[in-house]
Amino acid sequence: MPNNIASEPSNTADSPLHPWRRYVAIGDSFTEGIGDPDPSSAGRHLGWADRLAQELSRTVPDFSYANLAIRGRLIGQIVAEQLDPCIDLKPDLISLCAGGNDVLRPGGDPDKIADILDDAVAKLTATGATLLLFTGPDIRDTPVLGSIRGKVAIYNENVRTVAARHDAIVADMWALQELHQSQMWAPDRLHFSPIGHQRIAAMALDSLNVPHQLDTDIVPVVDERSWREARKEDLQWAREHLAPWVLRRLRHQSSGDGITPKRPSATPFADAKPNDSLGAGDSAK
Repeated sequence: MPNNIASEPSNTADSPLHPWRRYVAIGDSFTEGIGDPDPSSAGRHLGWADRLAQELSRTVPDFSYANLAIRGRLIGQIVAEQLDPCIDLKPDLISLCAGGNDVLRPGGDPDKIADILDDAVAKLTATGATLLLFTGPDIRDTPVLGSIRGKVAIYNENVRTVAARHDAIVADMWALQELHQSQMWAPDRLHFSPIGHQRIAAMALDSLNVPHQLDTDIVPVVDERSWREARKEDLQWAREHLAPWVLRRLRHQSSGDGITPKRPSATPFADAKPNDSLGAGDSAK
């Protein structure tokens, strides 16, 4: 599977395959695309939302896309910083994935997160836009994160309840079994790899009932490492990724400090340029 966005198909349908003309994505590092570096631009990222937007733009010449997501943001920050700018862009399709960073933190309460999410979803759906929400992935096999699997499960049930209450669409990452495969994750084990982002984009398009050109054939990778090699890699991961993430938490710092949205304006997908003020670094949510 390629690391970049799927290439343009040879044939494009004459009629639109979906009803949307303007898509705005809001959220944290997951939606910003961390873990999926843009091969054409150093320091930039693609991600599932970019891949989804490109597919949506194939048969809609005037389709436009904005991405306001910023890594490290908690749900309260996403609501405070991104909701009004999103609404001001007048989208007819909005994706929102928020609360994952809150769940990761000690004391993160899935029910309190759900209360904030419910208010945000009510405000967004009141605009008449279609709203796409995401559940969290099943992290049972992920080092360290596996310990909060129960909190993620509660969070997911709350997401489904909020979605049902406001007639939103749910993209269910928990049910995406391919995400248990190691090649779906970036080296930091907190974000998804290019293959993972592409698979999630395809799942999101399926949830929206939109035909797409994304390659979803995943060849399982057999782990042939010895026990000693696996433990060595775990220790290296802890030094390079886990320890800095914990240190930022203790210092009340965020990987998103000084970062601005990569696509702050809704523009045609092919013309959308990354924000030149985007900061460097992509080490944690």
